Amino acid sequence: MKIESITIQNYKIFQKAEVTDLPGMAVFLGKNGSGKTTFFDVFGFLHDCLNGNVKSALAKRGGYNEVVSRDHNGEDISFTIKFRPGRNEPLTTYELSVGLDQQRRAVVKREVLRMRRGESGAPWKILEFANGEGFAASGELNSYEDVRLAERAQQKLDSPDILAIKGLGQFKDFVAIAAFRKLVEDWYVSDFRIDAARERQDAGYSEQLTRTGDNLSVVAKHIYDNYPEVFADIIEKMKARVPGVEKVEAQETQDGYIVLRFQDGKFKNPFSAKFVSDGTIKMFMYLVLLNDPQKHALLCVEEPENQLYPQLLQELAEEFQLYSNDGQVFISTHSPDFLNAVPLESIYCLVKRDGFTTIKRAMDNATVKALVEAGDLPGTLWRENLLAEETL
Repeated sequence: MKIESITIQNYKIFQKAEVTDLPGMAVFLGKNGSGKTTFFDVFGFLHDCLNGNVKSALAKRGGYNEVVSRDHNGEDISFTIKFRPGRNEPLTTYELSVGLDQQRRAVVKREVLRMRRGESGAPWKILEFANGEGFAASGELNSYEDVRLAERAQQKLDSPDILAIKGLGQFKDFVAIAAFRKLVEDWYVSDFRIDAARERQDAGYSEQLTRTGDNLSVVAKHIYDNYPEVFADIIEKMKARVPGVEKVEAQETQDGYIVLRFQDGKFKNPFSAKFVSDGTIKMFMYLVLLNDPQKHALLCVEEPENQLYPQLLQELAEEFQLYSNDGQVFISTHSPDFLNAVPLESIYCLVKRDGFTTIKRAMDNATVKALVEAGDLPGTLWRENLLAEETL
């Protein structure tokens, strides 16, 4: 899936913001407090709505009054995501509005999934729901013609705070809805906690990193056991980037835990993860994430430069770009070194004015575009404040 655009209304600092022409890898930058974390939380919010319901997703963030944009109490929070399920497939749009009913309960005010042939013309709806009731198209919907001719039947959900893509996406009759539900479930918003990744972990079973990375040891062992060539590649990259690291092991202890151990070439015995640097752990986490044989449809990573040596950022940016060939990657950063490894068309700037934030594409600024074409690097322009909100 490739997201082409997203519109956000009344979600915290984004009273109305639109991001268009999104590439496979998009990098977002802005001053502190401009809303980078909030932008990524949009995807976390939608993911939480799907896994639970609208009520629980809002409660996790302090409730509706804490989530709706300031001075817009009583209005709906809404999102519009335009995407293509695969290369050369029809443009599909997902619209979601959530708000409060007359009893002040959080509900889905409107939810629509539609498909459009080409860049113009009326789209055909796959589903349309409001307050727990609506209709959905069933059957195999592999083309625009399938959607146009599909049978649409009225449906009712168990509760008005449940997403229709969650309820109907569990049934085999609603193939297209199930496919979109699976894509949203696969969105990954990282919130790496290095201390959690250091700890020994129960010898359970995990194939992919959690959002915090607190199962790093278990996932590393899974890759080592099932994809030895992938694990060997991860170790080679570690050796090239972190001085002294010759080997990384995920060992199971006698009392049923798995611990990470890092082998420094100068010492006979390996070190426990507790005794290696934050940067070493962080780099290993990124390599495990980016070399996972099961790619995420969307990967969101905040400030990857934290704890890492600046010279490592160009290689990391290249790996994010490579990952985007199979999935999509959104990254936030403050680092000029990271930006210098990113093409201008991938950079978006968050601009906060009068208490609310909009998002602008850097290359749409004629001055910035001309400077880069003349040989200036994006990181240099960021350092010189030419990508700051005052100039956009």
